[in-house]
Amino acid sequence: MDLPIIYHPSYVAPLPLGHRFPMQKFSRLRDLLLADGVVRPQQFYAPELPPLDWIEQVHRPDYVRDYCEGTLDAKAQRRIGLPWSPALVQRTRIAVGGTILTAQLALEQGLACNTAGGTHHAFPSYGSGFCIFNDLAVAAKLLLHQGRVQKILIVDLDVHQGDGTACIFAQEPRVFTFSMHCGINFPSTKQTSDLDVALPEGMEDTAYLQTLADYLPNLLSQVKPDLVFYDAGVDVHEGDRLGKLSLSDQGLRCREMQVLSTCLSQGYPVACVIGGGYADDFEALVYRHSILHRVASDLHRQYG
Repeated sequence: MDLPIIYHPSYVAPLPLGHRFPMQKFSRLRDLLLADGVVRPQQFYAPELPPLDWIEQVHRPDYVRDYCEGTLDAKAQRRIGLPWSPALVQRTRIAVGGTILTAQLALEQGLACNTAGGTHHAFPSYGSGFCIFNDLAVAAKLLLHQGRVQKILIVDLDVHQGDGTACIFAQEPRVFTFSMHCGINFPSTKQTSDLDVALPEGMEDTAYLQTLADYLPNLLSQVKPDLVFYDAGVDVHEGDRLGKLSLSDQGLRCREMQVLSTCLSQGYPVACVIGGGYADDFEALVYRHSILHRVASDLHRQYG
């Protein structure tokens, strides 16, 4: 069976010319995966718009309402960093739906990959750092509420700490949050994950992969999750303008292989989201995001 890939045309919403968030990467990633023969058209699944009450399991109803209606105050909008539009509301909600569908398909097939997601800086009552609603948290809460899972492990390897996710699940023993990030990077005020590994600036492939190997297998044995959410941010790359770490393309490939094979070989299903990436070279950035799907496609054939 082929790897499920989740995508929706609404993953892209218009932004002002020159805005530093690379919104077009989501559709370009889909195009590259097809052009390189990594996936076939029939492997794509389109998410549906999730009901607002699913989002309100995580976020305060007044925040959800104000954001969706465009009535958030200017300071709250600036903290998000993305100018409000009806298209962005649609994009925000459908991306949450994408991660929900990714998780559902991962439970059914062992592995699934979104072509968006990883909005881990969104807190219950506000958005931050290009993140509006926390897709990982909404999907995790929904699966727990539905009784589909009893224990979840969130592996967040974006270069920035998953502060919103850590805050949301601080008092939730059924969700274990693991964030391995650059210690001196955004956010300046860190939250407390169940396990935080703060990396020094400039860390390269070998040391990074060894550090990951020191933690991940033990975590799986300790948590024994019914589902792993994997935030595969590529802003750890040496070419990322917001990253401060120094992984290469090969280092990224090894990381994805390490995370996915460690989980899949032990029978733990994995739902993948792409996380952050902010390189000046747009095509190189899209390729880096595609490494996740390339590795996942190979491993899904092996373990599927």
